[in-house]
Amino acid sequence: MARSNFILYIDSNKVAKVELFVAKYETMDKFTSMHTFVKVAQAGSFTAVANQMGVPRSLITRQIASLEKQLGVKLMTRSTRSLSLTTVGAAYLEKCRVILNLVDATESNLAYEQSSPKGLIRIGLPLSFGIEKLMPLLMEFAKQNPGIELAMDFSDRHSNLIEEGLDISIRITSNPDSNDIVRKLGECSLLTVASPHYLELHGTPNKPADLINHECLDYSMQLTFSNWSYLVDSELKNFPITGRIVANNGEALVLAAIKSLGITRQPDFIVERHLKMGQVVQILKNFEAPVLGIYAVLPSNRYIPHRISVLMDFLSKSI
Repeated sequence: MARSNFILYIDSNKVAKVELFVAKYETMDKFTSMHTFVKVAQAGSFTAVANQMGVPRSLITRQIASLEKQLGVKLMTRSTRSLSLTTVGAAYLEKCRVILNLVDATESNLAYEQSSPKGLIRIGLPLSFGIEKLMPLLMEFAKQNPGIELAMDFSDRHSNLIEEGLDISIRITSNPDSNDIVRKLGECSLLTVASPHYLELHGTPNKPADLINHECLDYSMQLTFSNWSYLVDSELKNFPITGRIVANNGEALVLAAIKSLGITRQPDFIVERHLKMGQVVQILKNFEAPVLGIYAVLPSNRYIPHRISVLMDFLSKSI
């Protein structure tokens, strides 16, 4: 008689579930091993994965050891307090993700017309835009698609999607990387703003070249001052700026501007509520700054699962 897939819980122990797990994984296939390896690599812990699956840690370690034996290489180094990938393990992890994504995409695309999207979406989100604009949209998306799970990573850094196991990342930039696979979802404008009190004390710049005489609050991932670009006589020109404060977060720089510490140039989604409240005012309105594109960035070398396509369609209609 074939084993039932039913999992029986007996009091607080896991005897029945462990029996089922052993029966399943004593004849485990390579895909199952790869799935477990990816989970352990992402969690950085055998115990965390075991707890997630509701089985003893020894079964997870035995599965990884069996995979290493099959491959004839060491994938992970273990100690009592830490777990890290070997060089071979890191390379194998990337390949596993590509292969498993292909399998996942193939299965989901075969059935997508007959079913609603299902599965986990690991999504990278820019910090301010993610919280201010995308969170409400993603919560609505989750309500409309009960079969979807969302794991959201908020950060402004330029992430490597394959290395970090992300299915999709939302980026705001004027120049997307030519090597990235992207889909444009929308646009946002850069607005130059300062507090009324700062302008009262230091005067209002009438043209971009005047910025050199003001304290500028610059956004930079490298924490170094850059030039600001504006359209002057239909030509995009760069203008040097100076100041005492640079940061890699736009909200922080707007707060500094509100405190009359200088002039900043930020996306409209960050400054719009502060403009409405009168905490800052827009300057240099006659000189347009470059428009920023809002892009969905996808990992290379993989098919796009149905759930990711549905998410991109939703965001492109909503942003």
